[in-house]
Amino acid sequence: MLRDHLPPFVAENYYCGEWNHASAIMTTDFPNEWKDLMDVLSAYRLKKSYITKPGGNKSQTAKFIDEFLGARGWRETRFDTKIVVDEIESETPTHKIDMFKNGVAIEVEWNNKDPFFDRDLNNFRLLYMLRTVSVGVIITRSDELQEIFNRLDRGSSYGNNTTHLSQLIPRIEGGGAGGCPVLTFGIKASLYREDE
Repeated sequence: MLRDHLPPFVAENYYCGEWNHASAIMTTDFPNEWKDLMDVLSAYRLKKSYITKPGGNKSQTAKFIDEFLGARGWRETRFDTKIVVDEIESETPTHKIDMFKNGVAIEVEWNNKDPFFDRDLNNFRLLYMLRTVSVGVIITRSDELQEIFNRLDRGSSYGNNTTHLSQLIPRIEGGGAGGCPVLTFGIKASLYREDE
């Protein structure tokens, strides 16, 4: 069970979900990648400036996670894939993975349109079938953060049709990732900090 593998801090500060024995696979076959994931989740804090500062094309949350994992050898990765039938090749491009290392794919969805979840899960499904991704991980915000956004007058920037946990879970349970083992981590309000 996922909770048996989680450090107490991660269990308390994220809504954690698991499908297809993802934590057992991670802790047994990818212990170094599991440690990196637990370390970045333990180090992350949702700073006020991450919410109030205009994001550009990448949120401050995504930048923090990218930089933390990048220092440990994780890389943004795109795979060139194709299908060959009777010597006829058809390209089947995949979308880039935010952070990838040794068969583990991590996507950070902070405030995109909710169809980005479909894209991520489809990517996990395809790359799992191609034996390239063994576990997919999505880090996103929990619904309870909306109260903080509203209090900071940023509520209209984080709408119901953007990426948050209640938009993600039905897509996974509906089979969006196929057989790919998946872990989800929804950032709780307990991680919010005024900038220090």
